[in-house]
Amino acid sequence: MTLIAIFLAVLLDWLIGDPYSWPHPVKWMGSYVYLCMRLQEKRQFSPYIFGFFLWLTTVGLALGVSYGLLWLAGLVHPVLYWIVWIYLAYASLAAKSLAFEAQKVYHTLKFGTLEEARKQVGMIVGRETSQLTPEEISKATIETVAENTSDGVIGPLLCLFLGGPILAMTYKAINTLDSMVGYKTEKYRKIGLMSAKMDDLANLIPARLTWLFLILSSQILLLDFKGALRIGWRDRYQHASPNSAFSEAVVAGALGIQLGGPHVYHGELIEKPTIGEASRLVEADDIQTAISLLYTSTMTGLILFTLFYLVKQAYF
Repeated sequence: MTLIAIFLAVLLDWLIGDPYSWPHPVKWMGSYVYLCMRLQEKRQFSPYIFGFFLWLTTVGLALGVSYGLLWLAGLVHPVLYWIVWIYLAYASLAAKSLAFEAQKVYHTLKFGTLEEARKQVGMIVGRETSQLTPEEISKATIETVAENTSDGVIGPLLCLFLGGPILAMTYKAINTLDSMVGYKTEKYRKIGLMSAKMDDLANLIPARLTWLFLILSSQILLLDFKGALRIGWRDRYQHASPNSAFSEAVVAGALGIQLGGPHVYHGELIEKPTIGEASRLVEADDIQTAISLLYTSTMTGLILFTLFYLVKQAYF
């Protein structure tokens, strides 16, 4: 039943995504982090201690609430248990919503104004976007799709196979914290240190699996497989994070483009290494290719995880 539930969760994610009006666990996590940050602004606790408290309570709540919901549902009826299981699993995946947001940037670049495209990409990236060029907007979108292929899809999918929705929701809490406070700016450097380090740890395996799945996907989609493998290996550590460049490097190599470089976050210029080779300009159409890589690597991961799961069930 676990395997069927995971497939149903993936199917729901691909068909429905995350409608804005629907309740969603990640939104609740974000609201909790926001409220805690408001409290910190008023009370000015020690940033390191507060950062530890923020991480511990956010992750603890995600784990505890997920466990509690499944436990209560199981007490009521086994069918309700699996309904809750599938919902939490579906909510942990973000392929459709990631593709949808990237598509909106693509459409504003192709058919809207530059100002609209800047605002649209600002919905999915943490950097300042008010001065970005069309090429920089395309780069930012591709980087987001590439990085979140690991954080938003392969990572949660791996967690579902290893520990079900409880582990997947715990993983999502770690990711959410990093995306909200894990910056190296003056405001977040101390508060977000715990969140950033734990996110690095949580993504060590997912990032490397995503690297493999994206390389395989580049061959399936008849992109530059050799470039994906070469740049993916050469530039896999070209990032302050030990994980982020793994997926970005493969995508850059598969598309024959350059990603990375300096960006402005919360008013501060943050220097970042470049990833890939600037053999051509990055275009809006490259966003579509990045989305294709997202979906293909998701299916590749699902198939390979399923095979390992079946082998484990049969022989161990």
